[in-house]
Amino acid sequence: MAQNERAVVADIMTTPLETVAPDVPLVEAAGTMREKEIGALLVTTAPPSIVTSTDVLDAVAQGKDTADLDVADVMTESVETVPPELSLNETAAMMENFRIDHLPVVEDDYIGMVSSSDITAHLS
Repeated sequence: MAQNERAVVADIMTTPLETVAPDVPLVEAAGTMREKEIGALLVTTAPPSIVTSTDVLDAVAQGKDTADLDVADVMTESVETVPPELSLNETAAMMENFRIDHLPVVEDDYIGMVSSSDITAHLS
């Protein structure tokens, strides 16, 4: 078995997990993603949600004034999650199946984020 086939989410996930409140202005959240060089933030809702750079881009493409939007206006609610011990191959298949690019990593609590680009970089 090749080394890449044994790799798990914990090997490549981004930590610490960056979070944002749902009432934060979208422009501020986008600035945080840019500053931290990440593509998604976990939104502190119950259950947790996610806001991604694609959500911001979609709002712009729809002609929305992002200066008037909060994170809650564009976030995806009730997101899929993965455990840190899940294999990267299984995680990649899950992302492809659900057509998503970011998954929060959960082990008792939210501990990190894994992206499709992280997986692609590791597996290539």
